[in-house]
Amino acid sequence: MSRVTSTQPLPRGINALIPNTRAQATPGERAASQLLHLREATVPVPVLAAAAELIAPQLDDPDPATREAASAVHTRLLAAIEDAAPGR
Repeated sequence: MSRVTSTQPLPRGINALIPNTRAQATPGERAASQLLHLREATVPVPVLAAAAELIAPQLDDPDPATREAASAVHTRLLAAIEDAAPGR
């Protein structure tokens, strides 16, 4: 049997979990990919608003998969912000 060794280090941390078909993903693309898989979390409304602003530029990305993921996440974030409004 022969043994194959790799000279390239494997990705580590959160970046190892994020599919990346391009050489460099933007912070918005990484955030959209991470948040799309999020089902439930408790975070302050300002954090939701910041995430929505971070992802908004990706709504016009040339890549259809990025646009789709960004749209789904952006919609979820806006809904969560709306649900957190006082009086609900």
